[in-house]
Amino acid sequence: MIASLLFAAFAVFLLAGVPVGAALGLAGAAAIALANQQTQWFGLLAVPQNFYAGLGKYPLLAIPMFVLVGSIFDRSGVAARLVNLAVAMVGRGPGMLPLVAIGVAMFLGGISGSGPATAAAIGGVMLLAMQRAGYPPAFSASVVAAAASTDILIPPSVAFIVYSVLVPGASVPALFAAGLVPGMLAGLALAIPTVWLARRHRMGQLEADLPRPPFWRSLREASWGLAAPVLILGGMRAGWFTPTEAAVVAVFYGLFVGMVIYRTIRVRDLFVILRESGELSAVILLVVSLAAIFAFSLSTLGVIDPITNAIVHSGLGEGAVLAMIILMLIVLGMFLDGISIFLIFVPLMMPILRHYQWDPVWFGVILTLNVAIGQFTPPMAVNLMVSSRIAGVRMEDTTRWVLWLVGAMCVAMLCVIVWPQLALWLPHTLGY
Repeated sequence: MIASLLFAAFAVFLLAGVPVGAALGLAGAAAIALANQQTQWFGLLAVPQNFYAGLGKYPLLAIPMFVLVGSIFDRSGVAARLVNLAVAMVGRGPGMLPLVAIGVAMFLGGISGSGPATAAAIGGVMLLAMQRAGYPPAFSASVVAAAASTDILIPPSVAFIVYSVLVPGASVPALFAAGLVPGMLAGLALAIPTVWLARRHRMGQLEADLPRPPFWRSLREASWGLAAPVLILGGMRAGWFTPTEAAVVAVFYGLFVGMVIYRTIRVRDLFVILRESGELSAVILLVVSLAAIFAFSLSTLGVIDPITNAIVHSGLGEGAVLAMIILMLIVLGMFLDGISIFLIFVPLMMPILRHYQWDPVWFGVILTLNVAIGQFTPPMAVNLMVSSRIAGVRMEDTTRWVLWLVGAMCVAMLCVIVWPQLALWLPHTLGY
């Protein structure tokens, strides 16, 4: 009865327009209060205790730092210089600018790991350039949104940090290493239909008339941005700092590049950067804390075991169960953000993961791929919202283009499912 109330209250709050984090916390608190009245053992002190416990985890310290890194590099002009370098390398022609957008988005994923931040940074540079070259704004917005979704796979990744907190046996370094190859595979999967669509529909006919930046000058100007992922990931691998410490190092490196090297960030800009990053970090961490109340209700009310037993003894095979989970997550990803999905459903899936003896690192990559697909799948795709707003188009106008990219990303996910070593080879090789 109380378990049914928990999910019913959560659904009602969502339909009423209550933010996801608040809906999680209120539904969990309501279930705890009702259980306390009926049994006298649950205890209302569980609400503040789990609110704090959800937040008091060391790996979560990296989240506000990586959010701040994304904001700093967005304003530092790194994205524009990387675009010039990529254009100088691949040249001009139909389909080349969208290919550049995908490549630069993947590279920026090695700096911040935030999809919406990358969509804003790339969109501000690429959408106008693609429009001048003759690409439809709806197509350009679709490409930028899909490209930015690879950022939660390519390390460092905020999604992987949250997952590592929820799942024992999945460390942050192992997840970071596991996401690299699938992230590159996802970028390649997006590039193929993007170039094909551009050439089939004769987009970018004006691109060949635009000037091609000189290679060596572009390389010199972009070198400081190119060094950022090497510093972050190389420093972690060399043991110089932990992922959390790496985020702090990246912040100071970004400030040095923006304020000293490129001089695109002034002292008065720091307040705006810190405010924007603080607001976004507060939203993420508040959702994490409130979801801890919901997760406590799930585990203590005995909701998880009956669901697990029903799935395990349903007569479906291992492959069918995994397919059902993936289909459910893709649908949920259209309406919920990735962190909320992790916080709500990972505790439910942990017994299933243990029953089938799935590798927790591999499973984390699969879940993150699902979240990446949801970031640019209408109707509530956060990356697509950002890029559509910058391009000045309605999200409905992007559907005819974005569905091709969704299908391509699904193919990449299928490859990781069929060949788990695509995700596990690198962490095993590095000894994680």
